[in-house]
Amino acid sequence: MRGNYQPLTLAEIKEMDIVEYLATVGHEPVKVRRTDHWYLSPLRNEKTASFKVNRKLNRWYDHGIGRGGNLVDFAIEFYSCSVGEVIKMFGNNLSLQQPRLSMVNISEDNASNAVQILSIQPISARSLFRYLESRKISQTVAKEYCQQVQYQIGGRQYFALGFQNDLGGYELRNSFSKVSSSPKSISTIKLNAQNVSVFEGFFDFLSYQALLLQTQKAPGDYVILNSISLFDRARPFMEKHRHINLYLDRDQAGRKCCEEAMSISEKYKDASGLYEGFKDLNEWLISSY
Repeated sequence: MRGNYQPLTLAEIKEMDIVEYLATVGHEPVKVRRTDHWYLSPLRNEKTASFKVNRKLNRWYDHGIGRGGNLVDFAIEFYSCSVGEVIKMFGNNLSLQQPRLSMVNISEDNASNAVQILSIQPISARSLFRYLESRKISQTVAKEYCQQVQYQIGGRQYFALGFQNDLGGYELRNSFSKVSSSPKSISTIKLNAQNVSVFEGFFDFLSYQALLLQTQKAPGDYVILNSISLFDRARPFMEKHRHINLYLDRDQAGRKCCEEAMSISEKYKDASGLYEGFKDLNEWLISSY
C-alpha cells in the first residue's frame, strides 16, 4: 500500500481527474454539456471558451492551439516543463494529489469562471513567501508592489499574490494558479521620468526591481502590460517618454511585438538582450542568482 507521502507515479498522475485539478489551480468551467466541460483556456487569453475537458474520457483539448491529452500533457503546457519535472512537482506538492476519477454532476447554472475578490491585505502567508523565494523575489520588493488577495471562483476560495492594474483588477499568482480578475488592464508606475521600462508580466517587473536593489541604478517610469495583447493600450503613456526600454518575453509573440514597436519609433529599444537564451527576465534571474 502506498504511504501518504510517497510521490505518485506517471501512470497515476495521468489518471487524476482533470476537472478536479483545474479547480485547484483556479479554473472553473464556463459551461457544462453532459460530460463536456468548457473553459476559458488556462493556456492563453481568450474571451470565448474553447478549452474542453471530456470528463468521461478524462481528456482535454484546446481548440485554439490544437493540442490536448491527459493531465500530464496539460501540466507540461501549463507550467512549461518536462515530464520529469511534472512527476517531481506532483511529488513535492501533496495538495496536487487529488482523488482518482470521480464523476460529479455540475449544473450549468453553477458553472462560473468569474473571479470575485474577497479581501486584500499585506502579504503574510508562508506559502506565498516560499513561492516568492522560488522566483528569486525578495519580501521587500514583493511587499512594496504586491498584496495578498483572497478570491473566489465558483464557490471555491483561494489566495494568491495580487498585482493591481490601473483599472482596479488584479493579476493573481501562486505556486499552482495564474488567473486575473476583471477588469483586465495594464499597470503603470509614474515617477515623471524621461525613460520608461516595459514588462510583459509583473514577475519580470519584480525581477527588475530586485536587480535595481543590487545595482543601485536610478528608477524610471514603468509599464506592466499584464498581456502582450494590451501593448497598443499602453502606447499613449509609453510614447510620452524620450526612451522606451522593452523587456518583453523572448518568445515568438514578444519578439514580434518588439520588432513592430521599433519600426514605429526610434524611441523603442529592445532591452531583452540581458536575458538572451531565456524566455523572460524572471527565468534569467532564477538561473543566475
